Amino acid sequence: MPPHRFEITHRFEITHRFEIMGRTVNRPGADGRTSGTAGRNAPPARPPCRFRQVSRNVWPGSPHPRDIRPVSGDHDMASIRECRKERQYPMPPFDLPEGDPFGPHNLPYGVFSLSGSIGRTIGVRFGDHVLDAGAAARALGSPHAELLSVPTLNPLLAAGRAVWSQVRRLLTEWLTDPAHRPTVEPLLHPLSAVSLHLPFEVADYVDFYSSEHHARNAGAIFRPDADDTLLANWKHLPIGYHGRAGTVVVSGTDVVRPSGQRKAPSDPAPVFGPSVRLDIEAEVGFVVGVPSKQGTPVALADYREHVFGLCLLNDWSARDIQAWEYVPLGPFLGKSFATSVSAWITPLEALDEARTTPPQRTHPLLPYLDDSHAEPAGYDLRISIAVNGHVVSEPPFSTMYWTAAQQLAHLTVNGASLRTGDLYGSGTVSGPNPDQLGSLLELTWNGRDPLELPDGKRAFLEDGDVVTLSAWAPGPDGLRVGLGEVSGRVVAG
Repeated sequence: MPPHRFEITHRFEITHRFEIMGRTVNRPGADGRTSGTAGRNAPPARPPCRFRQVSRNVWPGSPHPRDIRPVSGDHDMASIRECRKERQYPMPPFDLPEGDPFGPHNLPYGVFSLSGSIGRTIGVRFGDHVLDAGAAARALGSPHAELLSVPTLNPLLAAGRAVWSQVRRLLTEWLTDPAHRPTVEPLLHPLSAVSLHLPFEVADYVDFYSSEHHARNAGAIFRPDADDTLLANWKHLPIGYHGRAGTVVVSGTDVVRPSGQRKAPSDPAPVFGPSVRLDIEAEVGFVVGVPSKQGTPVALADYREHVFGLCLLNDWSARDIQAWEYVPLGPFLGKSFATSVSAWITPLEALDEARTTPPQRTHPLLPYLDDSHAEPAGYDLRISIAVNGHVVSEPPFSTMYWTAAQQLAHLTVNGASLRTGDLYGSGTVSGPNPDQLGSLLELTWNGRDPLELPDGKRAFLEDGDVVTLSAWAPGPDGLRVGLGEVSGRVVAG
């Protein structure tokens, strides 16, 4: 049936300003959605905005016959949702706001359970809803129903690139072809009605140190008199260490302040107690799907055959514990207490438009790392760090010196095998500017210059602080691909 359209104009008072559809207002949030807390200052009030009420693609008996869209004036997606709420219209799962960063061009995977249920299953995010992927596959007779009807992404991860592409094509069809709507719509659940869980079973966890800006800043803080703040090996290989897979937690999990030994330079002896220099590291995590055979390195060109997708990652760090323990073997208790990841894994296929060439190499690379003739393996991801809702930094992932493909090649060059569910972190993402730094260590210069937040100064994190990372990437046709946020609250130990 062809779509029916009609317009009814109303006026609503909207209280936030943003930049959208060519209108210059406050900047959008880093996940690609507009948000009243995206800027450093509270946005001013704005004049009334006219909205139109539109009915489209409506079948008889549809439970969602109406939508509200802006006609003129300043407007944003958050305002549209608020107007729907005020008018008591449910948010139609298929009538996404124009430019929604979680539209059919994205479709990240997660694991969810319905409120009041303990059963978990694979879900795919679509706007402000989550599709029960397994139920949809069974209802529509998909050959991949078994892969999608389990409580973890691991079987899908292990299935390989060809299956990943097939499943993604089917999901896109189910969510865009009107013929499937009567079957699919009842299987779309509002995000507010579900609980999200760690989307995959983490096998091993490795963390890298691949931002030149971060490495130089850390070197300047801890080795201020060095001729070169980079160590001699840094431009020749991706530095990394093995972390603790068992303490990777999903976004929304509280982070208990760790305790351990610490010793300030002026202390005569070490003391034991809670960390007083608790920090964050804004990173991107890469999720391995297809395993490799022990003794067989993974070449640069095979990166996309093994890595399923990526997510935002916060590698919490106790700087005082780390400083006392890390010589000579590297981080241990200062890092192993918690690593937070997003509930949504964005498949690499959704990020093709975001691929970019990494920074120019300044030193010759050994053949297994030489990407001078390889396809671009960097990603243009725009990350935002907020502390208690206040944006403190916006690191650009495109500045990372070492790519995820090089990290994977280096991780396996000695014959170490990959396992399904392996997770490796990019390392702290920092850019060249003061408002692009990925840790409080850098933002406050090791506590010397505390941040001025609306609720007080911060050199390092206090109990009760909530840190949220969000991000977006360029997508097809000028759209944005939203990355699922990762958030955690610090609680006393």
